[in-house]
Amino acid sequence: MTPAINLLKKLKLAHTVHEYHHDSNAESYGLEAAEKLNIEAKRVFKTLVVQLDGKELAVGIIPVEEKLSMKLIAKSAKAKKAVMADPALVEKTTGYVLGGVSPLGQKKRLKTFIDDSAEGFNSIFVSAGKRGLDIELAPKDLASALNARFVDLKQV
Repeated sequence: MTPAINLLKKLKLAHTVHEYHHDSNAESYGLEAAEKLNIEAKRVFKTLVVQLDGKELAVGIIPVEEKLSMKLIAKSAKAKKAVMADPALVEKTTGYVLGGVSPLGQKKRLKTFIDDSAEGFNSIFVSAGKRGLDIELAPKDLASALNARFVDLKQV
């Protein structure tokens, strides 16, 4: 069990855990998950941590095929600027290793935004907190568990 799975159980939110053999040579962990779980890549979402105005951290959850718009996440968080957070800081703050960062069960709850494309699916997949382990759940349940908002986050 990971903190992400434990949180969903505690909140009694419906979810399914999917495990697959992770290849450490995979170029994209998210695309690897889509391929190995035999699902459309647009239903697999990655968890990205940004630093806002050089201070607080925030989370953007976007489809694995997409790039995060720094302007859009900064605007959503009411900040002037967003940059990708330092990997060591991400691991320390979330308690997860890169490539296995789950939006759920992080050591410190961060302001979180989910790309609005998630609302078009009955269920989406996010990391369960470990490479090779994903959680499938309803987007509204993910937002509820994280107190997150749906916004447009994709780079054009």
